[in-house]
Amino acid sequence: MYAMKYMNKQQCVERDEVRNVFRELEILQDLEHVFLVNLWYSFQDEEDMFMVVDLLLGGDLRYHLQQNVQFTEETVRLYICEMALALDYLRSRRIIHRDVKPDNILLDEQGHAHLSDFNIATIIRDGERATALAGTKPYMAPEIFHSFVSGGTGYSFEVDWWSMGVMAYELLRGWKPYDIHSSNPVESLVQLFSTVSVQYAPAWSQGMVRLLRKLLTVSPEHRFSSLTDIQASPYLADILWDELRQKKVEPGFVPNKGRLHCDPTFELEEMILESRPLHKKKKRLAKNKSRDNSKDSSQSENDYLQECLEAIQQDFVIFNREKLKRSQDPDALGRGLSAPEAPEEAELDTDPELESSHFHMCSSVCPSAGSS
Repeated sequence: MYAMKYMNKQQCVERDEVRNVFRELEILQDLEHVFLVNLWYSFQDEEDMFMVVDLLLGGDLRYHLQQNVQFTEETVRLYICEMALALDYLRSRRIIHRDVKPDNILLDEQGHAHLSDFNIATIIRDGERATALAGTKPYMAPEIFHSFVSGGTGYSFEVDWWSMGVMAYELLRGWKPYDIHSSNPVESLVQLFSTVSVQYAPAWSQGMVRLLRKLLTVSPEHRFSSLTDIQASPYLADILWDELRQKKVEPGFVPNKGRLHCDPTFELEEMILESRPLHKKKKRLAKNKSRDNSKDSSQSENDYLQECLEAIQQDFVIFNREKLKRSQDPDALGRGLSAPEAPEEAELDTDPELESSHFHMCSSVCPSAGSS
């Protein structure tokens, strides 16, 4: 089973999000890890770009927070360890995620955590540092704001570990360690981190408090920001890391398999507001071609849009992980289940049988890159 998300090309152009989509595809095509939401295929048709990824039915952590799930220390401790493995893997690939938060942590049916959404991630080479103001403000590390305001030396992988600390705190307490909102001026946030102290709940164990303090250290030089740091914590001394990598450590919170772990009202609104439904694509494209042939559009105001759409069509990279695995190891598929082939160009109408047997469809417009 896979999830398929589609992004409308015209909306991506209008929102200046094409670069973000291409960056996410470029990054995901080179990644595969047990605690990531992995990309399996990417393809396109005239209107949309498609991404086929792991299907995770347990919902995201934001949803469970909104459902007032009381996460135990043991559960949050496991999430920290699983995300530490994911972030350590990303660091080995020179990738800063820049948007670690409950919304982007998806659970599988057993309750294991998976990091998703790489549309504002960045790749930095040896000796380089990132400088862009990117992320979701309440989860962004102090050095990101400081670099933006003072034009300092930038930031690096440590920012993701700060975000993980904010997320872990929020899961345990129900609110974030700092009262930060998207409307807060960046300049005020630089001052906030030097004047406000994080308050830890008295009921938490000293081990958890010490771990959170190290993740939420304002100075990146002294912050826990590597798997080695995490594994050195006495609080995590009993973690069996090899078993954890194989998902053999049982999560404390397991999503109810009999429930839909998303907000059906939001999903329904998204479907109603989608003005260009996928299942009507074939008729719509045929009508558009007929209209285009009946008028001279060479001087129309849509010329720029058409140029952009043609550039997307030309530059889009088709990806097939199964084909890649076969080329690297011809015997690989013999040892497991074969996944369905992805078409190089998407069919114009959706095959209901294929959809029900292999893909979970997700309507999507282009992801937002800005702070929220």
